[in-house]
Amino acid sequence: MDRITVLICDDHAIVREGTKKLLEQESDIEVVGEARDGAEAVEKARSLRPRVVAMDIAMPGMNGVEATRKIKSILPETAVIALTAYDDLPYISAILESGAAGYILKSARAEELILAIRAAATGDAILSRSVAQKVFSRGIRLSPVAQMGSGATKGCATGPSLTEKEIEVLKLASKGLSNKEIASEMGISPRTVQSHMASIFGKMSVGSRTEAVFEALRRRLIAPPDIEVS
Repeated sequence: MDRITVLICDDHAIVREGTKKLLEQESDIEVVGEARDGAEAVEKARSLRPRVVAMDIAMPGMNGVEATRKIKSILPETAVIALTAYDDLPYISAILESGAAGYILKSARAEELILAIRAAATGDAILSRSVAQKVFSRGIRLSPVAQMGSGATKGCATGPSLTEKEIEVLKLASKGLSNKEIASEMGISPRTVQSHMASIFGKMSVGSRTEAVFEALRRRLIAPPDIEVS
């Protein structure tokens, strides 16, 4: 199996060096480059074409939100993870709406970052259920791409239509459910959920379930979820 190539972007050298040392201990992960700011991250992503970018949010010059937007516009298949000290919802929402697959705090344990890198490489979201619900329930600025309403017959604004099953998968994903939980809710196997996700990614030209949910919200294929109160 090919190793997961990673680009690390952070304005602090000690963070870059520590993250690189940590990731290089894993046989399936290869750090192919480092960037000191957003502009350098965009240029290195363009030349190195990493599978995953670990992106800081707050940096001088071009910040991580703008860098993520630019990287996703030129390399839609590259997954971006926000690796940040900020856990404020506005920060998280901003970078997720820019195309990041998820986020992880710098205070997280080493194994959490490694699992997040692997998850991002396969298109999975890196969001807790509570954060996913809060982010997606805020809604987003709907593009004029379509006044579509929900339903498979309306399909995507561009490209093939989504099936009813695929839309149901996205509705459940917007609530922060994992593939296993989606499978249980729908009475299907996790492998079938993965198959639906792969089809959704292709039809919507996205690289992660987070992007797919945001795109479905933009196109009004699904409504923002209600936040569950525990």
